[in-house]
Amino acid sequence: MILNLFVLMLMGFCFVGQGVDEPLSATGFKQADAAGLFLSNVKFTHVFSSDLLRAKQTAATIIGKNKFCKDLEIKYDARLRGESKFAEGRPLTDLKAMAKAAGEQCPAFTPSGGETLDEVRERAKDFFEFLCQLAVEVEQKEREMHGAASRSSGTSEEQSVFPWTNHCSQPGLSSDNGGTSKILDANILVVSHGAYMRNWIGYFVSDLKCTLPENLTKSQLSSVSPNTGVSHFIIELQSGSRLEPEIRCVCLNQDSHLVDVGAECVAQKVF
Repeated sequence: MILNLFVLMLMGFCFVGQGVDEPLSATGFKQADAAGLFLSNVKFTHVFSSDLLRAKQTAATIIGKNKFCKDLEIKYDARLRGESKFAEGRPLTDLKAMAKAAGEQCPAFTPSGGETLDEVRERAKDFFEFLCQLAVEVEQKEREMHGAASRSSGTSEEQSVFPWTNHCSQPGLSSDNGGTSKILDANILVVSHGAYMRNWIGYFVSDLKCTLPENLTKSQLSSVSPNTGVSHFIIELQSGSRLEPEIRCVCLNQDSHLVDVGAECVAQKVF
């Protein structure tokens, strides 16, 4: 079985982490609108969002502009919250000073009461395994309801259209022996936060050996996603099993939808 996973990252204007549950800014809403139009022809089967307000607002905006699924239920999950670095709305410079005083580098430093990078990755792993199990259950239910033969025909009145252009790898799927494209079992949208998603993508690459686009550089892999940057992964699971998924990254931190959206100027980041 094959599923499309669309990951939309929020950097959270002025705030990152979990300490301050701020709404989207005016620019944030414009960027969510742009992402919604960009993904409007993707027929999502499931939508998951962090339970923080700006993520909820972004997910609702995207689905509200979708051609196929305006009424699709958005499910909120605390496992998709951003990385907690003892977030209290304090300046990022404070976190750097605390790390320096402890003799550590800022990215890996965890203040007392904060969440370690390993804990964040474990949370990301747990949610991904949940998605894989969900895909398995969806396939089993569809087989029971319609039978494998009807699914393999792949015919429907309306099909998803992926918005990737020539700056992304093509999202084409492998074919079976008869030359027919494999049918997707699920198109899943996940709306989360930058620090969390960098850990998730790191888990995909280092632990699950995710295949990356040929033109992707190491600096791009580790770069910070723009707000509402979109990444697209194709995940193939053995039928009836969620073990050892094969993952291919089609696009990472896609931002072409933001060309006409002004960036908000932030004087200083806080954590």
